[in-house]
Amino acid sequence: MSNGEAFDFRLDYIISVINDTGAKVVGLQFPEGFKRRSPGIASRIENETGVTVFISGNPCFGACDLDVALLNDVDILFHFGHAPLDDNKLSQKVYFIETRSAVDVQDVVELAASRLEGKRIGLITTVQHVHKLNDAVKVLERHGKECVICSGDSKIAYPGQVLGCNFSAARSADCDEYLFIGSGQFHPLGVSIAMKKRVLIADPFVNELRVADHSKVLRQRSAVIAKSLDAEVFGIVVSSKPGQERMELAMKLKNMAKSHGKDAHIFTMDLVTPDQLLQFKVDAFINTACPRLAIDEVGRFHAPMLTPLEFEIVLGEREWEDLYFDEITGE
Repeated sequence: MSNGEAFDFRLDYIISVINDTGAKVVGLQFPEGFKRRSPGIASRIENETGVTVFISGNPCFGACDLDVALLNDVDILFHFGHAPLDDNKLSQKVYFIETRSAVDVQDVVELAASRLEGKRIGLITTVQHVHKLNDAVKVLERHGKECVICSGDSKIAYPGQVLGCNFSAARSADCDEYLFIGSGQFHPLGVSIAMKKRVLIADPFVNELRVADHSKVLRQRSAVIAKSLDAEVFGIVVSSKPGQERMELAMKLKNMAKSHGKDAHIFTMDLVTPDQLLQFKVDAFINTACPRLAIDEVGRFHAPMLTPLEFEIVLGEREWEDLYFDEITGE
């Protein structure tokens, strides 16, 4: 990692892998926040190895979202920004570059120590900061806190790591409240709703603290549910992305709809967008693709977009009070 570089793209490692494997055509796949760096990274790789580099221009939402078409055209693919998933059957050709952050977390954790209300603190973060959790523990223990860092299920690569679709590492922690180290909002919101506990967000990039407030999201979800109560025809959305496809769940939801006298149709697609669904005339959709879709894109679909759990509420199979974010879990 060069001086001043906020994230480690592991270019020396990438070049070593290319040389060791004898690859001639190499693919690069980046999440949106790193795509601007792709031309410079590709140039260095080509200049130092002589390979041809293809850069994926498709949206990338996680390790669940490998560019399968590009993978067919390259010898190996470097996927940036995410840790591998346990069920990624294409991983023998894929190298995950986690882009760990070099930003120090101790200062913002020091600030957080006085804002934490509980004694026993569950520490959670994204893959970019998992290697900094021990630094956070040292700071909090100096302030008399007990720290808990737990392993998640089989989809979670590191203790304390949470995904936007998997909060199992937080669920395993016996704690009074959580400290999330990172800049995002979705992960701590999901933990707050799932665990019904306070989550303090410590953002090391701007050295600021905030409490995860899920009240707006829950109001939005309640409105979506209310709009769907009279729905008779549902569209169940299934993604064909390797780590998002949940056809078994979709079939379960279809049968559930039928048992309540409702019509339900299954729509399969790769990228799920409001425009992709515009021509499907249904009263409400049920999303089994990326769980963030229904939350992040709320209000943009021409019909209400429910999560599977919200659909159960619509049918009276689940209580309103038992609402939390949809997750894609492992074993």
